[in-house]
Amino acid sequence: MPELTTTDSVQPMADEKPKLPEQIELEEAEAALVEKNYKLAQEILEKLVKRQVIVDDEDSVRIKESTLLALGKLYKEIKDAKALASLIKTTRPFLGLVSRAKAAKLVRTLVDLFLDMEAGTGILHAAEDKDFKTAFSYFYEAFEGYDQINSNKGIVALKYMLLSKVMMNAPDDVNTLMSVKLALKYSGQDVEAMKAVAQASKKRSLADFQQALKDYKTELSGDPMVHSHLGTLYDNLLEQNLCRLLEPFSNVQIEHIAHLINLPQDVVEKKLSQMILDKKLTGILDQGSANIVIFDETASDTQYQDALVIIQNMSKVVDTLFSKTKKLS
Repeated sequence: MPELTTTDSVQPMADEKPKLPEQIELEEAEAALVEKNYKLAQEILEKLVKRQVIVDDEDSVRIKESTLLALGKLYKEIKDAKALASLIKTTRPFLGLVSRAKAAKLVRTLVDLFLDMEAGTGILHAAEDKDFKTAFSYFYEAFEGYDQINSNKGIVALKYMLLSKVMMNAPDDVNTLMSVKLALKYSGQDVEAMKAVAQASKKRSLADFQQALKDYKTELSGDPMVHSHLGTLYDNLLEQNLCRLLEPFSNVQIEHIAHLINLPQDVVEKKLSQMILDKKLTGILDQGSANIVIFDETASDTQYQDALVIIQNMSKVVDTLFSKTKKLS
């Protein structure tokens, strides 16, 4: 067996192509991203992305492509939609240096990151701030964007648009949205589930809502975003249903309303009490007769003003008596 000389043993090392400085910097940035050191990663990547590409050098082109993707992911992580949108625009000159397939994949990935951020921002507004008007605008932006790139995520954004309308107590808008040409090509269980919930909301029917939950369990309870709002949806519909049932009455037994809505009397009584406190219902609970007395809106305003006058007059009487008592003493 021939012996290996020192020259032979180091030959493979000598044949290895040295890393470009840009490759080393990219690896540092990627390591910083893994460690969630976003400030350092951003500093490196934003400098790196401005470097000129060596057109005939495959490594230089590959590094540029990887840098763009890494920076796109970073902007998504730090939720900087403006920077990501700007990055997408700056990729145009570079796209001519790669194949059409690679260019399409790069743009698709960056746009997906941006649209995911838009949808994510909508979810955040809905979940944390209960600001469904703002959430709807983000879902709409995401929906249009997904549609333009024929992404199957479009149906999810549309579903959350419809949810936002229901949560805004605008169920009629759901059918209006679904009649728009853009939405007509989207169909399926997700859309049908939200249409069923919207219809229940429009009819103020708790029974229809509960039926929708059974019929579309996967699309409603199985969706974390929708599931997080089911309690609020149920509560809203319970209130709307109670208001609908109370409309014909000025004085009615709570037991009768509980029977109509098919819920325990104590649950109904507690909810009615809360609605009165929250000024969602104008009336009083008569504990003696276990009735609810409903006031006419205008009449209740007059009664309130009359009560204020009585209180003010009584206050004057008390003040007068107090001053007379002081004089006597």
